[in-house]
Amino acid sequence: MKKLGPVGMKWLKIFHIILVALFFGGIMSSLALHFGFKLATYNEAFEIYKGLVVVSDYIIRIGAVGTLLIGVIYGFLTNWGFFKHKWITVKWILFIIQTLIGIFIVDHLMMANMAILEKEQSIALNNPVFISNHLLRQQAVILQVVITVFIICISVLKPWKKKKIIQSKEIMQLKR
Repeated sequence: MKKLGPVGMKWLKIFHIILVALFFGGIMSSLALHFGFKLATYNEAFEIYKGLVVVSDYIIRIGAVGTLLIGVIYGFLTNWGFFKHKWITVKWILFIIQTLIGIFIVDHLMMANMAILEKEQSIALNNPVFISNHLLRQQAVILQVVITVFIICISVLKPWKKKKIIQSKEIMQLKR
Protein backbone atom coordinates (compact mmCIF):
# COMPACT_ATOMS: atom_id res chain seq x y z
CA MET A 1 0.00 0.00 0.00
CA LYS A 2 1.29 3.44 -0.94
CA LYS A 3 2.36 5.62 2.01
CA LEU A 4 1.53 9.29 2.48
CA GLY A 5 4.16 11.81 1.49
CA PRO A 6 5.30 14.80 3.57
CA VAL A 7 2.37 17.03 2.53
CA GLY A 8 -0.14 14.27 3.24
CA MET A 9 1.45 13.69 6.65
CA LYS A 10 1.12 17.38 7.50
CA TRP A 11 -2.58 17.41 6.55
CA LEU A 12 -3.14 14.23 8.51
CA LYS A 13 -1.51 15.83 11.55
CA ILE A 14 -3.70 18.94 11.16
CA PHE A 15 -6.89 16.84 11.07
CA HIS A 16 -5.63 14.74 13.98
CA ILE A 17 -4.99 17.81 16.14
CA ILE A 18 -8.41 19.28 15.31
CA LEU A 19 -10.24 16.04 16.09
CA VAL A 20 -8.33 15.44 19.32
CA ALA A 21 -9.13 19.02 20.32
CA LEU A 22 -12.83 18.33 19.71
CA PHE A 23 -12.66 15.08 21.65
CA PHE A 24 -10.70 16.44 24.61
CA GLY A 25 -12.57 19.75 24.57
CA GLY A 26 -15.86 17.87 24.70
CA ILE A 27 -14.69 15.76 27.63
CA MET A 28 -13.48 18.88 29.46
CA SER A 29 -16.79 20.64 28.70
CA SER A 30 -18.67 17.68 30.10
CA LEU A 31 -16.57 17.80 33.25
CA ALA A 32 -17.08 21.56 33.58
CA LEU A 33 -20.84 21.15 33.23
CA HIS A 34 -20.77 18.51 35.96
CA PHE A 35 -18.87 20.72 38.37
CA GLY A 36 -20.75 23.84 37.33
CA PHE A 37 -24.11 22.97 38.77
CA LYS A 38 -25.69 21.68 41.94
CA LEU A 39 -28.52 19.19 41.97
CA ALA A 40 -30.81 21.83 43.48
CA THR A 41 -33.52 22.50 40.91
CA TYR A 42 -35.11 20.25 38.35
CA ASN A 43 -34.97 22.83 35.56
CA GLU A 44 -31.24 23.41 36.03
CA ALA A 45 -30.48 19.68 36.22
CA PHE A 46 -32.61 18.92 33.15
CA GLU A 47 -31.03 21.71 31.09
CA ILE A 48 -27.52 20.68 32.12
CA TYR A 49 -28.21 17.07 31.21
CA LYS A 50 -29.63 18.17 27.85
CA GLY A 51 -26.38 20.09 27.34
CA LEU A 52 -24.37 17.01 28.28
CA VAL A 53 -26.22 15.00 25.65
CA VAL A 54 -25.52 17.65 22.99
CA VAL A 55 -21.82 17.79 23.91
CA SER A 56 -21.62 14.01 23.84
CA ASP A 57 -23.48 13.57 20.56
CA TYR A 58 -22.02 16.45 18.54
CA ILE A 59 -18.57 17.11 19.96
CA ILE A 60 -17.15 14.11 21.80
CA ARG A 61 -18.54 11.50 19.41
CA ILE A 62 -17.33 13.36 16.29
CA GLY A 63 -13.90 13.85 17.87
CA ALA A 64 -13.68 10.22 19.00
CA VAL A 65 -14.79 8.67 15.70
CA GLY A 66 -12.61 11.09 13.73
CA THR A 67 -9.60 10.37 15.92
CA LEU A 68 -10.17 6.65 15.47
CA LEU A 69 -10.33 7.03 11.67
CA ILE A 70 -7.20 9.20 11.64
CA GLY A 71 -5.43 6.57 13.76
CA VAL A 72 -6.37 3.88 11.27
CA ILE A 73 -5.07 6.06 8.42
CA TYR A 74 -1.82 6.60 10.36
CA GLY A 75 -1.55 2.84 10.85
CA PHE A 76 -2.05 1.91 7.21
CA LEU A 77 -0.76 4.88 5.20
CA THR A 78 2.32 5.91 7.17
CA ASN A 79 5.45 4.21 8.45
CA TRP A 80 4.16 4.46 12.05
CA GLY A 81 2.04 1.31 11.77
CA PHE A 82 -0.05 -0.01 14.64
CA PHE A 83 2.46 -2.06 16.61
CA LYS A 84 5.83 -0.90 15.32
CA HIS A 85 6.46 1.16 18.47
CA LYS A 86 5.37 0.33 22.02
CA TRP A 87 4.17 3.89 22.61
CA ILE A 88 1.76 3.64 19.67
CA THR A 89 0.42 0.31 20.94
CA VAL A 90 -0.09 1.81 24.41
CA LYS A 91 -1.94 4.76 22.86
CA TRP A 92 -4.27 2.40 20.99
CA ILE A 93 -4.96 0.35 24.12
CA LEU A 94 -5.67 3.48 26.19
CA PHE A 95 -7.87 4.96 23.46
CA ILE A 96 -9.91 1.74 23.32
CA ILE A 97 -10.25 1.70 27.13
CA GLN A 98 -11.23 5.37 27.12
CA THR A 99 -13.80 4.81 24.38
CA LEU A 100 -15.32 1.86 26.22
CA ILE A 101 -15.56 3.97 29.39
CA GLY A 102 -17.26 6.69 27.36
CA ILE A 103 -19.79 4.39 25.73
CA PHE A 104 -20.59 1.94 28.52
CA ILE A 105 -20.26 4.16 31.58
CA VAL A 106 -20.37 7.88 30.79
CA ASP A 107 -23.04 7.83 28.06
CA HIS A 108 -25.03 5.03 29.68
CA LEU A 109 -25.26 6.87 33.02
CA MET A 110 -26.06 10.15 31.28
CA MET A 111 -28.95 8.61 29.35
CA ALA A 112 -30.17 6.75 32.44
CA ASN A 113 -30.27 10.03 34.35
CA MET A 114 -32.05 11.80 31.48
CA ALA A 115 -34.71 9.08 31.59
CA ILE A 116 -35.06 9.46 35.36
CA LEU A 117 -35.33 13.25 35.01
CA GLU A 118 -37.98 12.97 32.30
CA LYS A 119 -39.99 10.40 34.24
CA GLU A 120 -39.73 11.67 37.82
CA GLN A 121 -38.98 15.37 37.15
CA SER A 122 -38.13 17.17 40.43
CA ILE A 123 -38.40 13.98 42.48
CA ALA A 124 -35.45 12.61 40.49
CA LEU A 125 -33.05 14.94 42.29
CA ASN A 126 -33.60 12.94 45.49
CA ASN A 127 -33.51 9.56 43.78
CA PRO A 128 -30.46 7.63 45.09
CA VAL A 129 -29.96 5.96 41.69
CA PHE A 130 -29.89 9.36 39.97
CA ILE A 131 -27.40 10.75 42.50
CA SER A 132 -25.22 7.64 42.30
CA ASN A 133 -25.25 7.73 38.49
CA HIS A 134 -24.36 11.41 38.54
CA LEU A 135 -21.37 10.93 40.86
CA LEU A 136 -20.13 7.81 39.07
CA ARG A 137 -20.37 9.57 35.71
CA GLN A 138 -18.38 12.49 37.10
CA GLN A 139 -15.63 10.12 38.28
CA ALA A 140 -15.59 8.34 34.91
CA VAL A 141 -15.21 11.66 33.09
CA ILE A 142 -12.29 12.56 35.38
CA LEU A 143 -10.72 9.20 34.48
CA GLN A 144 -11.21 10.02 30.79
CA VAL A 145 -9.42 13.35 31.30
CA VAL A 146 -6.50 11.60 33.02
CA ILE A 147 -6.26 9.00 30.25
CA THR A 148 -6.39 11.70 27.55
CA VAL A 149 -3.65 13.74 29.21
CA PHE A 150 -1.53 10.58 29.48
CA ILE A 151 -2.13 9.80 25.79
CA ILE A 152 -1.08 13.35 24.86
CA CYS A 153 2.08 12.97 26.96
CA ILE A 154 2.86 9.67 25.23
CA SER A 155 2.33 11.33 21.84
CA VAL A 156 4.79 14.10 22.60
CA LEU A 157 7.41 12.22 24.65
CA LYS A 158 7.28 8.94 22.67
CA PRO A 159 8.61 6.82 25.54
CA TRP A 160 9.71 3.22 25.11
CA LYS A 161 11.53 4.03 21.89
CA LYS A 162 14.02 1.51 20.59
CA LYS A 163 16.98 3.05 22.40
CA LYS A 164 19.17 -0.06 22.12
CA ILE A 165 19.72 0.53 18.40
CA ILE A 166 20.68 4.16 18.97
CA GLN A 167 22.98 3.25 21.87
CA SER A 168 24.69 0.46 19.92
CA LYS A 169 25.33 2.85 17.00
CA GLU A 170 26.85 5.38 19.41
CA ILE A 171 29.09 2.70 20.92
CA MET A 172 30.22 1.62 17.45
CA GLN A 173 31.12 5.23 16.60
CA LEU A 174 33.09 5.61 19.84
CA LYS A 175 35.13 2.49 19.07
CA ARG A 176 36.24 3.89 15.71
